[in-house]
Formats: sequence, C-alpha cells, structure tokens
Amino acid sequence: MTTKAAGASANVLAKTPGTQKKLWLAAIKPPMYSVAIMPIVVGTAIAVAETKTLQTGIFAIFVFAAILILAWENLANDVFDSETGVDIHKSHSLVHLTHNKSLIFWLGNLCLATGLFGIGAIAAMQKDLTVVGIILLCCILGYIYQGPPFRLSYQGWGEILCFFAFGPLAFAAAYYSQTQAWSGTNFAASTIVGMSTSLILFCSHFHQEADDAAVGKRSPIVRLGTQRAAQLLPWLTGSIFALTAVCVWLGVFPVTTLLVFASLPIAFKLCKHVGATHNKPEKVSNCKFIAVAMHFWSGIFLGLGFVLPQLLGLGTVLPA
Repeated sequence: MTTKAAGASANVLAKTPGTQKKLWLAAIKPPMYSVAIMPIVVGTAIAVAETKTLQTGIFAIFVFAAILILAWENLANDVFDSETGVDIHKSHSLVHLTHNKSLIFWLGNLCLATGLFGIGAIAAMQKDLTVVGIILLCCILGYIYQGPPFRLSYQGWGEILCFFAFGPLAFAAAYYSQTQAWSGTNFAASTIVGMSTSLILFCSHFHQEADDAAVGKRSPIVRLGTQRAAQLLPWLTGSIFALTAVCVWLGVFPVTTLLVFASLPIAFKLCKHVGATHNKPEKVSNCKFIAVAMHFWSGIFLGLGFVLPQLLGLGTVLPA
C-alpha cells in the first residue's frame, strides 16, 4: 500500500470545509496533550509537597518542552503509519491532509529539537544533565514505538513503552527538575499515571482492529479480540484506584490523594461504553477521548491530593 493510494482513499470524506475543520482538529488532537502535561503536573506536585518549594520557571519550560516533544511523536507516527498502510482509513492523518509527508516529518523534527532545547535550558540552569538523559531515553522509547526498523507497537509493545515513557521516566524527570533528587513516593505515583496513559492507547485500538490486523499490527486488541479486551478493561481501569488506595493504606500517599476516586464516574462511563460498543467501530471510536478525560481528571485529583494538606495548613503527611 503506497502513501499516495492510502491518502486518496482516506480523503474521500474530506470534501467540505466543515469536514476539513473537524479532520484538522482530529489530526492535531488538542485533548491528547494532557498526556504530556500530567506527569509534569503530578511529579511537580509531589516535589512541592516534599520540599515546600516550586521552581515556576523550570516547571513552565518543562511543560512547554513536553508538549513539543509529544507533538514530534504524533507527527512522526503519522509519517511512519503512512508507510505501512495501517492508516488507510484514517482521514485525519496529517500526511493525508497535507499530501506532504516530508513537511510533516521535518515539522516533527523541528518540534523535537525545540523541545530538547528547552530541556537543555533546564539542565544548563541546574548544571546537571540528568534530566536531559531521562528525556532522551523517553524519546528513544517514543521512536522505537513506531519508527523503523523497530515498530514495536506492531508487535503489541506500545502500551508497555507508553507506560514507562509517560510514567516512571517522565515522573522522574519532572521531580528531578525540581529537586535534583529521587523519590519513592514519586515512583509509586508514576505507576498510576503511567497506567492511565497506557489505557488511552489501549482504547484507541478498538475501532482499528480490522485495519491493524490487515497489516499485521498485533496490538493488544488484535491479540485479544474486542470482546476479551472489553472484559479486561474494568480490571485495568480499576488498578488505578486500587493502587492509590493501597499506597494510602501503606502510608506512602497522604489520605487526601483518595480524591482520585472523584474520577471514578468517568471510569464507569468508559467501561460501560466499551462493553456495549466494542465491536462497533463507528461507535467505539470515541472511547479514547473518554480515556483521556479519565487520565486528565484522575491526574488532577491525584496531584491535588499531594498538595492539599499544605494548602489547608495541615502540613505534610508524606513519609520523610
């Protein structure tokens, strides 16, 4: 399947101005950038809870850099997917919308270079290259996820790579950028946000099962089938809340982090929707946006739970 042929097929739907606008919004994926922001928000919240200080300049630079690096990954993935034919029906692919794969490729590289420049600025301010090393490792995981010759997402490793890149590694970088130290509490929280991030990718494959299988992409949905994957989803989603409760019970998290349970209605909505529509691509396709909402609000409530004791004048209940 050539890029030109795939693009011609995908662009059949992209005729009217209204459709074009919707396709561009879908291609840019504004809600998805919470994936880049949330590890920094929660990791920084934990650093503030433990040190009672916030380096606002470093935080702002890190958020901006993370958004650019995720933009690179999204743009690069569109380019790499256009080469395999997996996105033949993806009318909102930027490669299909622009008819210019080279432009998207180099625009992605520009985003990556600018984002890494921001991370380098943080390292220069701190005279410490640790954060640069961690983020470079995240970028390597981002490349081997979809980039040739690795394309590990085609072997079903995407969710695992996503977990580490946006969980432990991103959290470690965010926390270290504030403290130049490490934290067991931060690591524990990273597994929760890492899981919710991987769930977004997991959910994004339900409506793509046929296209993925056609090109040999062995995503978890292809391996399990939509019905078994839908049955597994409540257990994966429930792990976010179970891990939080266990960490509170063990004294690793303050009790206020149980605020994360306020996002439970979104989790129920996600599981119910996927359970009812898992084998109906046109109806289940929006489940990834429900997963994004759950990721965003569970992350916000988790981060707030760490800083709330100080905001209420209760001091910190985190272990020393």
